[in-house]
Amino acid sequence: MDEKKSKVLIIGATGNLGYHLAQFSLKFSHPTFVLVRDSAPNDPVKEQKLQSLSNCGATLIKGSLEDEKSLVGAVKQVEVVICSIPSKHVLEQMVLIRVIKEAGCIKRFIPSEFGADPDRIQISDMDYNFYLRKAEIRRLVEAEGIPYTYISCNFLTSYLLPSLVQPGLKTPPRDKIRVFGDGNVKAVFVKEQDVAAFTICSMDDPRLLNKVLYLRPPGNVYSMNELVEIWESKIGKKLEKIYVPEDELLMKIKETPYPDNMQMIFIYSAFVKGDHTYFDIDSHSGAEGTQLYPNVKYATISEFLETLL
Repeated sequence: MDEKKSKVLIIGATGNLGYHLAQFSLKFSHPTFVLVRDSAPNDPVKEQKLQSLSNCGATLIKGSLEDEKSLVGAVKQVEVVICSIPSKHVLEQMVLIRVIKEAGCIKRFIPSEFGADPDRIQISDMDYNFYLRKAEIRRLVEAEGIPYTYISCNFLTSYLLPSLVQPGLKTPPRDKIRVFGDGNVKAVFVKEQDVAAFTICSMDDPRLLNKVLYLRPPGNVYSMNELVEIWESKIGKKLEKIYVPEDELLMKIKETPYPDNMQMIFIYSAFVKGDHTYFDIDSHSGAEGTQLYPNVKYATISEFLETLL
């Protein structure tokens, strides 16, 4: 595949995932443009990230999702737009979608999703519209006829896994562990850098035009019982498992005020309802990343847990 590399605009490049997206875009030789808010340089961490991207060849463009004029100028310079903004802000992509539609030059839009598939989750009545907002953006993209790829990477390893899925803890327990549901439902965790690498691979891939890129890498799809087993083998010690049945978890979710209950809601979704893995990937609507890109190296859950010892 020696054709010209698409020019990419990345929105949210100073964020955790966005920064890796920009890095991999540059690494894979894409002319990379980064939208920069006026306020970003006042934050030393963001300033450092922008400086590093700029040193690696990224073009920084002043602008934001609230400033339509700046968006028009930025979008007209590229062929692909990737948005990686915090989930609570996803509806702010509406202006961007309008700008992309009017510009007419974008051959792929990857909206800010990077989680479980919002069209497949089974908790829509209890997640405070977390997934509904993402689904709403999908419907708008489709209604406007904008070419897209959606990224359903499920959980990022920085979320829940550092505590071995124990709300309120910062590190994995070494004596007792709570196991939610029956402990046999499988969920998926993928490292931010790896999500970024698969995303950049997908954006010029005709096989993913108007489809979903799912990530279920072998070695990254485990139940809570399996996670406990892997951790026990690393620390050389058996843990006391305390099973939290579904009704008890639901009661705890109800009693805990929003947003403090969101971690438990995501645990319920992934490890009780099986929202990451209950369905087969349908080739008409999507494909799995490690099958499409067998050469992309990624970190397994076992390797990630190694870093927590």
